[in-house]
Amino acid sequence: MTAPHRATGALLLLLLAIPATSAAQRIDDLRRNLERIAATHDGVTGISVRNLATGESLSIRGDEKYPSASLIKVPILVTLLDQVHQGRMRLDEPSTMIARDQVGGSGVIKHLHSGSIFTLEDLAWLMITLSDNTATNLLLDKLDIATVGEKMDALGLPQSRVHSKSFRRQTSIAPDSSAKYGLGVTTPDEIVQLFALLHEGRAVSPALDSLALRMLFANQDGNMMVRWLPSGVRVAHKTGSVDRARNDCGIMYTPAAPIALCVMTRENVDTSYRVDSAAHLLIARIAREVFRHYNPGVALPDLPTFSQN
Repeated sequence: MTAPHRATGALLLLLLAIPATSAAQRIDDLRRNLERIAATHDGVTGISVRNLATGESLSIRGDEKYPSASLIKVPILVTLLDQVHQGRMRLDEPSTMIARDQVGGSGVIKHLHSGSIFTLEDLAWLMITLSDNTATNLLLDKLDIATVGEKMDALGLPQSRVHSKSFRRQTSIAPDSSAKYGLGVTTPDEIVQLFALLHEGRAVSPALDSLALRMLFANQDGNMMVRWLPSGVRVAHKTGSVDRARNDCGIMYTPAAPIALCVMTRENVDTSYRVDSAAHLLIARIAREVFRHYNPGVALPDLPTFSQN
């Protein structure tokens, strides 16, 4: 090889190396920014991020277990759709709710008359969009709690478990874990993987995964992940809240790429359910920072200021 050719070859190698180095530096910058935000929170924060176009990812305490609260309703939904896919259930199959099925917390079925009839698809929409606890329990009656764990195992998600029916701790199939984590348990990394599978059409089937995402796009809880994103950004997500744990996980379909994000918290000092609770604002800030990182040219809404009261 002549000297000019050697020089050209060296320049090409240098140019090829620059994007990889820059990408590594950018993800390191994002990690530092997220760690800085998380450090301001009085509680434990787990974060998992994955660019679903490139596979680039980061995890901050993302392999640790957290109380899932209602976030576990996503594995329940996936299990239901898997049973439909296998022909063991039908989406139009009826389920009758009677007074003893009604439980507290989020949802609307608890206000309806005994004897109301819903299809399994109705119950799934209510479980995801309004986090309806009674709807969730009716689905678990059909599925059996252990079946959810079996489906998560089949997807390679062994830490994701629902323990019992909502507000029915006596139905727990794992009393020790239930005492520690409540309704269910999971990790940010596993939930990001579950959303990635849904995005790819590999959680159940392309058609049924698409249905699951339509439900998740319709989630009515806007207090966390979607709070400070541009109004046109679509987000398929599910939240979960109990006194000392707040979670929001899903996929932000940003102009640059679909970004899977899961933020889970535990041991929160602020246990209030006010809109501006500390964990709500934390998750909103993290989602905004992740969006900004991948979409630096997109204008973001201004952050409001908050009193310390």
